[in-house]
Amino acid sequence: MGTLSEAKVLGGIGSILLILSLVPNVGPLLGIVGFILLLIAIKYISDIVGDEKIFKDMLIAVILAIIGVFAGIIIGGAAIFTLISRGLLTGGIAPPTGFLSTLPGTFLIPLIIAFIVIWIFMIISAIFFRRSLDSIASKLNIGMFSTAGLIYLIGAIIPVIGFIIMIVAAILLAVAFFSIPEKLP
Repeated sequence: MGTLSEAKVLGGIGSILLILSLVPNVGPLLGIVGFILLLIAIKYISDIVGDEKIFKDMLIAVILAIIGVFAGIIIGGAAIFTLISRGLLTGGIAPPTGFLSTLPGTFLIPLIIAFIVIWIFMIISAIFFRRSLDSIASKLNIGMFSTAGLIYLIGAIIPVIGFIIMIVAAILLAVAFFSIPEKLP
């Protein structure tokens, strides 16, 4: 079992790495490492305060997010594969015959469905993430966790600009982790 001090450092660094996931090339790797550090920090906090629901909610949030992304990739990939297999992506200068008439049905609709699937999974994931952070906020008496969870949920609900809102939530989460005291209040 870790200490609050370790949870503070791991959670803070994990949150910062989530923010750095925007960096080209290495960003996705930084995001994955950040999520792992965040999970470890929340596991430590869950064990220290004696509330395993904190970690379970966070774990469910991460699993749902992963499932949503993979489902979206599979659906979107199927749409692209369909275009390639039907010869609609030829690589030539002019679009193939019938390209514009088949584009909405074979490509755009599956991509919209992929986006909606990812969006729904992210909202449900954000609900569990917020539950976990709300529990941490009440156990450690640090309201910033609750605020970060709420802002993250709002970001997940709002398409397009929600991503920027989720970055703000990650910044607040880093501040919340670095606000953890050495001992329980």
